[in-house]
Amino acid sequence: MAGFLRRRNKFERPAFQLYGAAVAAARDPYLYATLGVPDTLDGRFDAIALYVYLIVRRLDMEADPGPALAQAIFDAMFLDMDINLREMGVGDLSVGKRNRAMWEAFHGRSAAYAAAWNDTAALQAAFARNFWRGADPGAGSAAELVRIARAQSGYLADQDIQALLRGEVQFRPPMEAAR
Repeated sequence: MAGFLRRRNKFERPAFQLYGAAVAAARDPYLYATLGVPDTLDGRFDAIALYVYLIVRRLDMEADPGPALAQAIFDAMFLDMDINLREMGVGDLSVGKRNRAMWEAFHGRSAAYAAAWNDTAALQAAFARNFWRGADPGAGSAAELVRIARAQSGYLADQDIQALLRGEVQFRPPMEAAR
């Protein structure tokens, strides 16, 4: 009943569509098989967080309603995280704590990526620290991830804001974006 009575955000549907596109892009095998992003819960979270960050970054550069849609994507991401934690069998008492930890991790990564965006070495270090958690990412993996992120950001910048507001977004395949 509470779901029925709650007022729906007008950006809920496009936000979930954009979030879904970010998740699909983050599942590209190239990230895991070629770049060596750990194919773990943490590694997949980091890949999703990066793609969501890129969309949010793009939308935050727009006037209203861009930032409102960015917030709705964030909300969609963490509603999905909540659902996934429950499906994985995490107890009700722990879901909120884990979701909050992921929320804080996303904000920390977003702040680190934003601060390092124009400094290649700093962005590589931020990616290595977050994606590989101090392990050796392998020769050139962090540098290639920087090229992919920047190429995706440029690709997003060329996409029409009206399409994004409708929930339509495109990403280049990572292998292509890395060139």
